[in-house]
Amino acid sequence: MQSSNPVFSRSEEFNGRGQLRTDPSQWQIDLNGEPTTYGSQPVTDQRRMTVDTVVEKTAITLGLVAISAAVTWFLIGDITASNENIQKAWMFAMGGALIGFVLSMVNSFKKIISPALVMAYAVAEGAFVGAFSKVIASYVGDQTIVFQAVLATIVAFAATLGAYKFFDIQVTAKFRKVVLISMFAFLGVMVVNLILSLTGVLESGGLRGMGTLGLLVSVVAVVLAVFMLILDFDYVEQGVRAGLPERESWRAAFGLTVTLVWLYLELLRILAILRGDD
Repeated sequence: MQSSNPVFSRSEEFNGRGQLRTDPSQWQIDLNGEPTTYGSQPVTDQRRMTVDTVVEKTAITLGLVAISAAVTWFLIGDITASNENIQKAWMFAMGGALIGFVLSMVNSFKKIISPALVMAYAVAEGAFVGAFSKVIASYVGDQTIVFQAVLATIVAFAATLGAYKFFDIQVTAKFRKVVLISMFAFLGVMVVNLILSLTGVLESGGLRGMGTLGLLVSVVAVVLAVFMLILDFDYVEQGVRAGLPERESWRAAFGLTVTLVWLYLELLRILAILRGDD
């Protein structure tokens, strides 16, 4: 799930605490989780990150996710028709998840962002999204659930952005710390749950099952994803204000893509669970 955004917290400028325009290759992070800057030097690149460049790069990454997901969807075929197609679905899901996780870690902690690696992450994540969506659509017996989840994600994104702008939400250091701690705690619990489920200690997926408990966990995940979107908006705003170089738009696009994919997957799960209870 490749769904966390620690990438932004590495930057002093993204957090609005920097006064100097520094080379992102010099960003570090201390043991307290607070970003620091070493070897500060003026940035000579005259092209700066703007909201437009972030939107442009995010459109590219999300487009790659969508294309990869669509290709994966059609390559898998009808998973109810044969065991071979079921195996294809698992292969794409596990392969996409593993490669996407590795690339997300590389992109998160890489000092100088690589557009190629960000796009590679989008393709890998798209394969996972396509396979997961195929499995869920087959589970509920209705492919339109995928479009419903996409629409719900767009609405959630627009509503969060609208609330952030119109209600002038202020992201304080305390709010940021609480959200990040909560998010990492949630991911830690999910990792333990996955291990226990794979080893047979927990049945039916444990906390990630398709029952009432699974529904509640996905609702919590959606709330956390919305809070992460708020942090993303604030981080991008701070980065633009600090005059970061244009290449950092890819870092912002990567962070937004991670959050939006996570949000989509959780909304898809919620819709599937509600359909299953009908």
